[in-house]
Amino acid sequence: MDTSHLNNPWKILNSVNIYDNPWISVKEDAVLNPAGNNGIYGTVHFKNKAIGIIPLDKDNYTWLVGQYRYPLNEYSWEIPMGGGSLNEDLLVSAKRELKEETGLVAHKWTKILRIHTSNSVTDEEGFVYLAEELSQYEPEFEETEKIIIKKILFTDAIAMVMQGKITDSISMAGLLLLARLKNL
Repeated sequence: MDTSHLNNPWKILNSVNIYDNPWISVKEDAVLNPAGNNGIYGTVHFKNKAIGIIPLDKDNYTWLVGQYRYPLNEYSWEIPMGGGSLNEDLLVSAKRELKEETGLVAHKWTKILRIHTSNSVTDEEGFVYLAEELSQYEPEFEETEKIIIKKILFTDAIAMVMQGKITDSISMAGLLLLARLKNL
C-alpha cells in the first residue's frame, strides 16, 4: 500500500534534550497529537546503526553469542551483532563485528533485513547480513563483552527462537527471515 501521500499528524511545539551519552540521547517533545490535543512524546535516539550477522557454513551451522545484557538483567543468546557508526559503511561494520565477536571472517555477504526495533519510542535502525564462505580466527572482544560462542545447526537456532530461548528482536527477525529465504 502506497503511503507516500499521508502527512505527519503530529505537530512539535517544543523539544528538550533530556539525556545524552556517546551511544544514545533522549528528548522530550511537547506536541499536538493527531487529535489536536496537547501531549508529550519521548524519543530515544541511537547514535549507531544496529548490525546483526548470521554466519552460515556449507553444512548449515551458525554461530550464536551469549552474553549478559545489563538493561534486561539477564543472559541472552543472539546472533553476533554490534553498533555501526552512522558515518560508516554498514558492511564494514558487519565485518568488524563478526570478527570481533566470533573470530569469523566471511568472503560472501548478503544484506537480508532492515528493521526498526521499537519504533514507538526509538529511531533505532537495524540491519542483518548473511555471512557465508567462512574462515575461523580468534575473536577480539571489547572490554564490555564477556561472550560465550556457540556453534549450532541453523535449525537448532530456529528452535531456540520458537521455544523463547532467543528473544532479541534483531536475532529473531533475522533468523526467521533467513529460514524462510533459504527454506531451512
